[in-house]
Amino acid sequence: MDRQKGIDVLFNPRTIAVIGASETRGKLGNDVMRNLIESGYEGRIYPINPKSSDILGHRAYRSIIDIASTIDVAVIVIPAKFVLKAVEECGEKGVKALVIITAGFKEIGHEGQELEKKLVDLAEKYEMVIQGPNCLGIINTSSPYNASFSSGTPSKGTIAFASQSGALMTGILDWSLMEKIGFSKFVSLGNKAHLNEADFIEAFGRDPDSTFILLYIESVVDGHKFMEACRKVIPQKPIFVVKSGVSAAGARAASSHTGSLAGSDTAYDVAFKQSGVRRANDMAALFDIASVFDDMYLPSGNRVAIVTNAGGPGILTTDACEASGLDIAQLSSQTIEFLKENLPPAAAVYNPIDALGTAQPEDYGLCIEAALRDENVDSVLVLLTPQAMTKETETAQVIVDAHTKYPDKPLIAVFMGGNSMVYPRIVLTEGHIPVFDFPERAVHALAELYKYTVSRDSLRDESIPKFKADKKKVEKIISDVRKDNRRVLLGNEAHAIAEAYDIPVAKIRLATSSEEAKNLAEELGYPVVLKIASPDIVHKSDIGGIKVGLKTPEEVEAAFLQILDNAKKHMPKAIIYGVDIQEMAETGKELIIGCSRDVQFGPLIMFGAGGIFVNYLKDISFKLAPMTRTDANELIMETKIGTLLKGVRGELPSDVIAIEDTILKISQLVTDFEEIVELDINPAFAYDKGKGVSAVDVKITIGG
Repeated sequence: MDRQKGIDVLFNPRTIAVIGASETRGKLGNDVMRNLIESGYEGRIYPINPKSSDILGHRAYRSIIDIASTIDVAVIVIPAKFVLKAVEECGEKGVKALVIITAGFKEIGHEGQELEKKLVDLAEKYEMVIQGPNCLGIINTSSPYNASFSSGTPSKGTIAFASQSGALMTGILDWSLMEKIGFSKFVSLGNKAHLNEADFIEAFGRDPDSTFILLYIESVVDGHKFMEACRKVIPQKPIFVVKSGVSAAGARAASSHTGSLAGSDTAYDVAFKQSGVRRANDMAALFDIASVFDDMYLPSGNRVAIVTNAGGPGILTTDACEASGLDIAQLSSQTIEFLKENLPPAAAVYNPIDALGTAQPEDYGLCIEAALRDENVDSVLVLLTPQAMTKETETAQVIVDAHTKYPDKPLIAVFMGGNSMVYPRIVLTEGHIPVFDFPERAVHALAELYKYTVSRDSLRDESIPKFKADKKKVEKIISDVRKDNRRVLLGNEAHAIAEAYDIPVAKIRLATSSEEAKNLAEELGYPVVLKIASPDIVHKSDIGGIKVGLKTPEEVEAAFLQILDNAKKHMPKAIIYGVDIQEMAETGKELIIGCSRDVQFGPLIMFGAGGIFVNYLKDISFKLAPMTRTDANELIMETKIGTLLKGVRGELPSDVIAIEDTILKISQLVTDFEEIVELDINPAFAYDKGKGVSAVDVKITIGG
């Protein structure tokens, strides 16, 4: 069965069997049955329990095979050792979707992992889909039905929420009932043996009842599938994620600069950014954003008007806006004149608009409506502090009325206080106005919604450039390296691979004797550079393994012997293949361009300021391959060195197009050859516009 069709059945089943249903309170099978009944599910429920004839008013069956009717969804809550047989019977019965709540699979180790693989094999054999195992279950408030062991059913809303943690979901559910936050779908991902986050993202994207997607994940099963699903959905619906845990990429042995600088979470950050996903720092921020989106239109820009009855909170909000990338709107002259005419002389009529501590509800009303009418304003934040003359509840109603009159712009309230704010907050919430205790949270939520619009609008259907390349040459080099039982390529091999993809590199040749070194130096042309050729010596300069600027045969011979002597002295166990003789490139701006391979998302391309200080300056940025030309340009311009490449203080601009081409060729190379797990070009010299790039030192490591 197609996964999306299977999820459609999972969301809207006509019949549900509960395998492991129980009459006994406290058992999961009892919780699931009660939730199904109490949620108002209108389809047929079939409890499965060989020891019972009736469970909670529903006839019980010994086996799912005994049921005459067709079963759409089976919820399994029996011990793990019996699950495989139950799944087999579900397959024979023609069940379309399974929710396996039972734990005891890959989370317990190898034995459980093998059992989980057999579940997936059965699902594929019988064309079923599986949610879980080891999950809380699923809730659809639109059907409605609650096939979970949660302690309640969330209110109906438009937020689709999927979580890898069932325990977290129970806490969120309880909290959401108190905060009156509604959901359309509530999905526990569990072990993600079959259906994973990408499947549900795509399903949420098609779901007419869901307008906002929230995820809590600890890992991603298939990075490419995840990004494709997000890019497909985000033009219509925002996706916000809280990602915890450490990427499997952190287990990679990093021998290159790129590998060591790409932290365990870097690939997730880059993947989210490239696919338009917004990442929240914590669950509170995630639901702050959701509460604003649920009741408001998206902001058309980042210009904010602030209305307040106290100067201090207005200043705090201004600072928070600037820190979050929001602009304090320049009010139109008409708005300013209107406010001057209608507010006390001491009031501030620019932005923030301070109606003073004496502000009455009607003062708030005219300020808010004036700001909402202003074409220079994209959203309005209303601050209220409880002062002697403040009428909190009446002011809350004024805000609700203003939103009803001008619904096209986000209007967010910050009511700072305790007991006196309880009822006003109820008025605001029931009037569909997001309300916060402090301005920083409100500003952050608004800023994230604006940044979503920027991310959404930046998604583009741009082709991946293709360059001519000699793939057979690369295949042979990698094959020869494998035959030599090596993973680290020698300098001449790495440069040869770069040349095969038309990456401009300084020519390099391997010499095994001083006489050969002199001949190769003559062939390449003086001056030359000599480098130790050893897969065991990564940082050659640290052991005296590099000599530069050699201009005569005598200097080459002396340097050759000295380099070998240094290598043997400092690293006596290193395997030495000889000494690389390399033409000396003209110096330019030093760059680093590299790649490390993430387990989930694939090739992670790095660009930044190169040279000996790369690990200290860390002026770097990352993108995932394959890359478009726009991606390559963004990769460059996200760094400080990118700004310098444009030309500053009278300097000529560097050849940015040639740098982009080099990045794109590396992207193509590492996409074509999954064997390449790490690649570094450091330094690559960037020359003036029209004069190109030269890769001086290329390092490549292949997988074992």
